[in-house]
Amino acid sequence: MSSSSGVLRTVYPFAAIVDQDRLKRALLLNAINPRIGGVLIRGAKGTGKSTAVRALVDLLPSVEVVADCPFRCNPSDPTNMCEVCRSREKSEERLRVESRKMEMVDLPIGATEDRVVGTLNIERAIREGVRALEPGILAEANQNVLYVDEINLLPDHITDVILDAAASGWNTVEREGISVQHPSRLILVGTMNPEEGELRPQLLDRMALHTEISTIQDPSLRVEVMKHNIEFESDPIGFREKFKQPQEGLMEKMQRAKTILPKVNVSDQLFEVVARMCISLHADGHRPDIMIVKSAKALAAFNGRTEVEPQDLLDSAVLAVSHRTRNLGMDPPASESQIEDEFKKALSLVTGRPG
Repeated sequence: MSSSSGVLRTVYPFAAIVDQDRLKRALLLNAINPRIGGVLIRGAKGTGKSTAVRALVDLLPSVEVVADCPFRCNPSDPTNMCEVCRSREKSEERLRVESRKMEMVDLPIGATEDRVVGTLNIERAIREGVRALEPGILAEANQNVLYVDEINLLPDHITDVILDAAASGWNTVEREGISVQHPSRLILVGTMNPEEGELRPQLLDRMALHTEISTIQDPSLRVEVMKHNIEFESDPIGFREKFKQPQEGLMEKMQRAKTILPKVNVSDQLFEVVARMCISLHADGHRPDIMIVKSAKALAAFNGRTEVEPQDLLDSAVLAVSHRTRNLGMDPPASESQIEDEFKKALSLVTGRPG
């Protein structure tokens, strides 16, 4: 359930989503480790992209925030505090703390850059620093989910700002030589319909993970989709009750994964497998390698393990490489079969194990 402005909204349960395992995996990995940097979901209209995102938010826990801070700073993490909260903490002032349920912050179509990053009063900024910043969407999104529908239709400069915040965890506002910043540790989810235009390759390459969601072609699964949707529409509360146990199991599994994640180990051999695979695929830059390992660690934690296994890496590689430029932008993104073939070759070469 989610509530806004006193209106109770019943959300379709994540555990009831039929098929679409790769989509669910990409969303869950970002929920376990928001520092992965987000996911791009491509798919035609009517394939349930926004339903899945809203369902994920319903699973997310409450987080602690500094109650009187407009940037939703984390009171127990100095690396996720604005300069005002840090100075208050250093002076041993007791910060007033509130627990707030994580929410989905929608980026409105047509939002201006000032609405996204915030507006800065230059004269006040010289005297007061970050206090002079009127918070924008990236402040609301700190410790929340930022949902950007039709991300391919956004102006490039706004997409750039959002991707910078998702990657660094900070929103930096610069005006006339004055620079202020605040934390923006967000889970970025962008959706797009490729029929309406593609995301520019340079921007596409900066999305951490990517998955395509397609219309289900299995008749029995389509029947299940129909039945679920009609049942949910007829009796949303009863439908949610039916999935209460698997929903609670997912929440517990995610919370356990967050605890396990710092302890997850990747062997040197598997690091080398990732490096060799990315070299063979002619992947541009080092981002693909890093995203594969970060995602694989989150996947291992989700499955209750402290050691990354080869399958974790392969499952993560499909999400982390399938949209990226190769050979300095000259080659199209690698197909799933290419990724799997090169992974198996690298695994066999490094470990002597068959792929």
